[in-house]
Amino acid sequence: MVAAALWLAHPLRWTVLAGSAIAFWGLAIRAVAAGYLRKRETLAVSGPYAYTRNPLYFGSVLMALGLALATGSWVAVVLVAAYVAAFYPMVMRREEAELRDQFGQPYEAYARTVPMFWPRLRVTKSVRDDSQFCFAQYMRNREYRAAIGYVLLVAAFAAIGLWRNSL
Repeated sequence: MVAAALWLAHPLRWTVLAGSAIAFWGLAIRAVAAGYLRKRETLAVSGPYAYTRNPLYFGSVLMALGLALATGSWVAVVLVAAYVAAFYPMVMRREEAELRDQFGQPYEAYARTVPMFWPRLRVTKSVRDDSQFCFAQYMRNREYRAAIGYVLLVAAFAAIGLWRNSL
C-alpha cells in the first residue's frame, strides 16, 4: 500500500499539510493507546480504551487516510479507504473473539459499554480504572516505529512535491 501511495503521489502544499495533520492525530492516539496496552496480560479499559475498544486501529485509520490525503492523489485515498473497509472490521472481530476467550465476563461487560471502533465522547463509570499512561510500555509495544514511519512518509511526500515543483 505504501509503495502504491508513493507511486501515485502528486502532493501539493495543502495536501501534505492537511494530510500530515490528520495523520498526526492518528499517531498521537496510537501513542497514547500503546502506553496503556499490556498485551496478553490485562484487559485495557482506561485511557483511550475507555472511549473505543480499538484505539490503535482508530489511530491507524486516521494515519492511513491522512497520509493518503498527503499524496494529493484521490486514487490513493480511495485505495486506502477500500483496504481499511475490507480488512479492519474482519481483524477487529477476530481480535474481539480472542479477547472474549482470554478475559471472559470482564470483556463482555466492557464490550457492552464501549463501542468497537468509533469513539464515544463520554466515559461511563463502569470502564474507569486507575491505569496510567506508561512511556516504558509505549516503548515495549514498539509504537515508536509508527512515529518513524510517519516522519519518513511525510518527508517523502514533501520531497516528491518539491521534486515535481508542486509544493
